[in-house]
Amino acid sequence: MKIAIGCDGAGYVLKAAVTDCLKELGYGYTDYGTDSEASCDYPDFAVAVAEAVAAGKCQKGILLCGTGIGMAICANKVKNIRAAVCSDEFSAKATAAHNDSNILCVGGRVVDAETAKKIVGLWLTTPFEGGRHQRRLDKINETESRYFK
Repeated sequence: MKIAIGCDGAGYVLKAAVTDCLKELGYGYTDYGTDSEASCDYPDFAVAVAEAVAAGKCQKGILLCGTGIGMAICANKVKNIRAAVCSDEFSAKATAAHNDSNILCVGGRVVDAETAKKIVGLWLTTPFEGGRHQRRLDKINETESRYFK
């Protein structure tokens, strides 16, 4: 599985820990930037990662910024993206199992590197449960089809 990863300046330091985690778990990744802690516009990176996932270039994506919230808002504007903000292990496992999220958003000002690695590991290794959750995803997809023309 190939992972798309992107961050803004506030998520840059956390990106090193996350890419180390991906390597440790045996996942390949494509880095969509940024390459420093300098202030930059997070939508540029959120869109690049979301488009890579939506197009199938990467199977999942990880976005890192100050809180994860801005990245998630932006990524969710791309059709077929289900980006979730997670700051704890329970949420990471739940969004993988119940929402089949395809982009994980984490805040570098919210979680430390070790917590981020645990979140990423759980999110990547927790399978989607299907069943009643699939029915709900189908409803999300129907809604998306009405509004994304």
